[in-house]
Amino acid sequence: LDWGGQFENMQRAMARLMIIIPLTILAIFFLLFMLFKSVKLAALIILVLPFASIGGVFGLLITGEYLSVPAAVGFINLWGIAVLNGVVLVFFIKQLREDGRDLREALIEGCSHRFRPVMMTACVAMLALVPMLISSGPGSEVTKPLAIVVISGLITSTSLTLLVLPVLYGRFEEKEVEA
Repeated sequence: LDWGGQFENMQRAMARLMIIIPLTILAIFFLLFMLFKSVKLAALIILVLPFASIGGVFGLLITGEYLSVPAAVGFINLWGIAVLNGVVLVFFIKQLREDGRDLREALIEGCSHRFRPVMMTACVAMLALVPMLISSGPGSEVTKPLAIVVISGLITSTSLTLLVLPVLYGRFEEKEVEA
């Protein structure tokens, strides 16, 4: 028995994605390391990927969609936006710390000053995908999973980035001070 057609194309595309996705994550980590010159901060930003993925997976489960090539591409897009939001927040907190602010003050001020840019980035990306999400015509079977993953992933990613990432930053820095 030999499968062909769309199923064969999907299998081939998923096999390629299984190589591309880890390479993409490594490239993101490398770029973050180059930006922050710190493995800890690069790892901290990489932690937003599970925050984003949680929402994407739940979005697919709730809507009854399955992991397809467009959904996998949606995860890659989602990770890019989530990492951008994490960088915006952590970079500003790091700058405040370098300016001499104490940890608690830097975390509170960083979150309050970067709340709007992080929310705007997420909201604009979500709103741009709403037409893909509600479409039902030809091609919607391709665009809908991508939109579901990105929109649902941005909901969890944005909230967890604004709530959990500063706490983790504080823990990372407290451990560094103790050492």
